[in-house]
Amino acid sequence: MTELLNLRLVSAAYGNAPVLFDVDLDVKPASATALLGRNGVGKTTLLRTIMGLHRLSDGDIFLNGEQVSELGAHQRARKGVGFVPQGRHIFPHLTVEENLQVGLSALNGRGIKGKKGIPDYIGDLFPKLTQIAKRHAGFLSGGEQQQLAIGRALAGRPQLLLLDEPTEGVQPNVVQHIQEVLGRIRSELGVAIIIVEQNLDFAWGFADRYVVMQRGKVVRHGATATDSAETVGHLIHV
Repeated sequence: MTELLNLRLVSAAYGNAPVLFDVDLDVKPASATALLGRNGVGKTTLLRTIMGLHRLSDGDIFLNGEQVSELGAHQRARKGVGFVPQGRHIFPHLTVEENLQVGLSALNGRGIKGKKGIPDYIGDLFPKLTQIAKRHAGFLSGGEQQQLAIGRALAGRPQLLLLDEPTEGVQPNVVQHIQEVLGRIRSELGVAIIIVEQNLDFAWGFADRYVVMQRGKVVRHGATATDSAETVGHLIHV
């Protein structure tokens, strides 16, 4: 397989209530895929299933050609999957630096254990984090917390980064910065990204592929360079 990630007929449920139905998805290295659709169609569940936080009920997930469907979230993190959840979920009572140390724990031998401070590549992407390294995360602004959440996921040196609504509750000037940084994460670190995003302008300015979901199924996919945001946006709101 030339793709980094392959989903084949992936289904998932909450109890007896099916949420995902036979989802196929292919993601190439250093690519960006926007996962689109109305609230409640299964986008977050799909990200959580890829990460291993939600168990699939059927189908297969491959990472670099390896079957990972039965692996836990911590095992997938060590194989190179990072996750930035909706709402950020940083540790408010830890400092910025300590939050990033939690992310470094995912390396498990793929980097320097016990390294102190903020890794250079994260400080370069998010200079603000270096300036506020000793500040407790609970006192940060929404934009700063989002930068920290992305930085924490990057600390594990992922090959694949999953982001759930990264622009939610973030000021417009910080949204622009996040878009620029995500582009650098792809080009400089070679990380593939799957992003759930309601802001179509943001998605089209960043992603090269899109996937539209309705009622737990993929109903359309394509390239952002050839399909217009207006056409896809109309389909989302049908």
